[in-house]
This record gives sequence, structure tokens and C-alpha cells, in this order.
Amino acid sequence: MNNRSLRGKVAAVGVGETTYYRHGESPDPEFVLCLKAILAACSDAGVDPRAIDGFASFSDDRNDPMSLATALGIDELKFSNMQWGGGGAGVAGAVANASAAIVGGLADCVVVYRALAQGQFGRFGQGPQVPGVPSEYALALSYGQMSPAQFFAPKAMRFMHEHGIGQEALRAISMASYHHAQTNQRAVMYGRPLTEEKYDSSRWIAEPFHLYDCCQENDGAAAIILVSADRARHLKQKPAYILGAAIGSSYRVPSSPAAEFSSKNYASSHFGQAAKRLYEMAQLKPGDIDVVQCYENFTGGVLMSLVEHGLFAPEEAMEVLQLENLLAPGGKMPLNTSGGNLAECYMHGLGLQIEAIRQLRGQSTNQVPDVNVSLAVGGPMSPPVSTALYGSEEAL
Repeated sequence: MNNRSLRGKVAAVGVGETTYYRHGESPDPEFVLCLKAILAACSDAGVDPRAIDGFASFSDDRNDPMSLATALGIDELKFSNMQWGGGGAGVAGAVANASAAIVGGLADCVVVYRALAQGQFGRFGQGPQVPGVPSEYALALSYGQMSPAQFFAPKAMRFMHEHGIGQEALRAISMASYHHAQTNQRAVMYGRPLTEEKYDSSRWIAEPFHLYDCCQENDGAAAIILVSADRARHLKQKPAYILGAAIGSSYRVPSSPAAEFSSKNYASSHFGQAAKRLYEMAQLKPGDIDVVQCYENFTGGVLMSLVEHGLFAPEEAMEVLQLENLLAPGGKMPLNTSGGNLAECYMHGLGLQIEAIRQLRGQSTNQVPDVNVSLAVGGPMSPPVSTALYGSEEAL
């Protein structure tokens, strides 16, 4: 094993979530939501909250480590980190950064967290509310591209056009998430199943994205506790080991999708190089993966992410992305088994990382049998992107 690898050296030992709400409906302020999720993760792990000595987050989370450390009664803060990248592009990067801090001796018990209370701070997914036009938006806003769906739709449309992929592939991705949410009482869309007819008749948001191709906007919070592998083996829960993690982008890609139109690799989720490094660190190949959690800001991003992680070739998309292949427990490639960002909650992908861990523990509401390797892909199309592989003791 490469001594500079994270493989098998760190494990997720605790997960915590608050109740998930539609955006603007949380009765608690964002900071309280964040504390509730962290305390829930500590309880799940059997760890005293005062034992946390590091914090890692992403997407400019507003809950700063010093305030959290004070509220939790932590004696000594040893590590804090924020991963760059919009939305949930950095969610697996935050897990990677926390893991690196533990392996490097900077901290012993790090919590990865994300909290959102949009009634308190405003809608995250709304178009930019700015008095002037930043240079990165100069060639986009004037053509009516003002929201994330409008920025990302042309990338997915071009990928689908170049590879002969039909709308049915995106529909299958969406319906898998909604199907899995019907057995998950945490899911905001629990009790609201989706049919082909309902999908097909839903309004366009930005073609090729129907309403049900787009993630929700939610309030809530989620957290994951990470410790060294040696310590993890003595704690309450079955460890979910970090097998690999990677952060990065394609060559010469701007961070804003509004400025990407001249990119040579435009029709991409930008995981190609990062996925290669992910598998190298994990010492695995795509065929070793038992279950997939793949960030859906929009279903078109899932399509490109799965291809760029080597799970199938673009020309195979219409064959692989059939609903029956994507469903737990018996599908060939069970996908987003908690309901994901589309139907469980959009906590910028941290819920998908938690679901990857639950699958390894055998605690999912849509459990896949005999899971030893679980892929959790972060947000696509807005680099730097990030991705992670979790594994059981048997996978080491």
C-alpha cells in the first residue's frame, strides 16, 4: 500500500441528521440545526461531543468551527477546514480533508457537517441577486441563463446529443430516487411516488430537465464523525472505512458553469481524472462497487458522473439506465437508495455520503445484500468536484 494513501486508515463511525424540511420551513435556526446533527452523530458513534477536535465542511457553510466548538464545550480545537466549490461539489472533499487531517496527526476526531436554513438566510438555488453583473456571468445573464438549471442544462443536452441518449435515461434516474424515498420516512418525498406519466407531463425547467430531474431545496443538517481505523474498531458502530477519495477537475475548466462555454471538455461532469485517482487509491475497479450514491443536482449530472466513473460507456447508457437496474435490493446497479437529493433531502450531498455508510452497516431503508464497497459521488459539473469510496472490513 502507498504510505501516502488514505486507504483503510480512517473510518466513519457516526452519522447524524435532523428532520428534513422544505426550504424555509425549519422551526430552528441554522446553527441549532447544525448542533443537533453533530450531537446525533456523536450519539450514533458513542463518542462524547467534547472529544471532537476538528471540523470540516464545504460550500461556504456559515457555521464556523469556533462557534461550534464553544457550543459543544470542546476544550481544544486542533483542525478546521473548508473545501472550495459550489453546491455539493466539495462534499466528498470535506470527507477527504477530514481523513487527511486524522492520518497526518492534525486531529483525532473530526466531524464533517452541512446545515441549511433558507428561511433564515434566503434560497440557495435562486438566481444571483447582485446589483451588477460579475464578469463570469457577462455572457450568460444576457441570454437568460440565471439559475443553476439553466447553466447546467446545455452540458447535459450536448452529452446526450453526442451519444444518442434519450430522455428515458434521465427519467429512470429520477424514478429510482423517488421509488427509494417511499420506504424512507426521513425523505421529504416520502408518500409521494413518481410515475412515468407524472414525470413526462411535468413542466420543463430547462430542457432536458423536467421538474423531477431537479433536486429539492431543503432545510436541515447532517454530520459524519471520522476517527482513525484503529480507534473505530472499538466504537459502537460497524466502521465504514475510507478506501479512497479524490478532488479535482478536468483540464482548464473554470469553477463557474457560467464561464465554461469555451471549454473543450464542456459536455462533462469533470470527474474523469479524479475518478482515475479514486480507483488507484482504493485499489479497486468499477466492477467491485456494490451500490452507488451519486449526487443529483440534476439527473443529467448523474448520467455523466456514472460514465466518468467507468460504470458504463456512454453508448451503454440507454441499456443500463433502466429503472429495474437501479432499484434496491436486486438491481444490477442500485442507485441513490435513500431517495437522494431528488427525493430524500438536498443537504448538498451529505445525505448521500451517509447513505453510503448505512449500506455498509446494513442499516439502509433500501438495503442491498452483502455490501462491501459503496461509492459516494459528490456534486458534478462545478469543479473542483470530489468523490469517495467507502468499504467494509472485508474490503480492506
